[in-house]
Amino acid sequence: MRTDISFHSGGSACRGWLYRPEGATGDVPAIVMSHGFSATRHMGLPAFAERFCAAGFAVLVFDYRCLGDSDGDERGRIVPQEQHDDLRAAIGFIAAQPGIDAARIGLWGTSYSGGHVLFVGGLDPRVKVIVAQVPALAVARSLIGFVGAAGFAAYLAAFTHDFARRNDGAPSARVPIVAAEGEPCVFPSPEARDWFVTSAPGPEAGWVNHTTLESLARMAEYTPAAFIDLAAKPLLLLAAEHDGIIPIDQVREVFARAQEPKALEVYACGHFGLYPGRPFHEAAAERAAGWFERYL
Repeated sequence: MRTDISFHSGGSACRGWLYRPEGATGDVPAIVMSHGFSATRHMGLPAFAERFCAAGFAVLVFDYRCLGDSDGDERGRIVPQEQHDDLRAAIGFIAAQPGIDAARIGLWGTSYSGGHVLFVGGLDPRVKVIVAQVPALAVARSLIGFVGAAGFAAYLAAFTHDFARRNDGAPSARVPIVAAEGEPCVFPSPEARDWFVTSAPGPEAGWVNHTTLESLARMAEYTPAAFIDLAAKPLLLLAAEHDGIIPIDQVREVFARAQEPKALEVYACGHFGLYPGRPFHEAAAERAAGWFERYL
């Protein structure tokens, strides 16, 4: 029951899939899903979507602009505010579809999009339930954790130089997402390199192994959990105890500021341990499905 769809956001076509539960009668609730930094919908999201659809939900899974199958000339461009608008456009698209209960829409996001669903869900009245898996929270602090204080200072200098070049009309410099050990990239850990390489094995995934310095600059400025205390909506956080990207202390700190009803599930794994083929995927998918069933 999966069909290809597209919708427009900011002048670009965002493409994705719409899953509909078989045998459904009447209008059904819907979940909008999106992936993390630089990834595409092909990279692990179908398994989650199928689990949610089996529970009776319509599910929209899409690629942000400039990523995957979606339009955008500057491939690999990742700007939070643009992705927020894509997410809002996705909500509008699914709410307008026949057979969808527009009063029951939930958001599910993982990693960078886990931060997006906290941010957008906290402000958008159409969103009734939020599930954030290993969500980005205090991004500048995470960057410092990757590269240290000296490395972060070097990033800031590079951002300034890149802005001057872009302001003069030059394109933003490119940065690899993952690279061989010791080479500069966004995610230098072996765990990240393994996940990206194995999750995007062929061209059908539409993944490109680069982003722009502008994207990293916008990421460093981003505070996804800024409005978490305003969102009086059922919130489930799925976290990894040994996450090298989003430290568990950040998650606990943010969770403490959230309003009820809320729940925090912590799994004994690293950042990528909740994805398909990894040890805690089934548990994470089941927990998220149960949360949506209870509140949506």
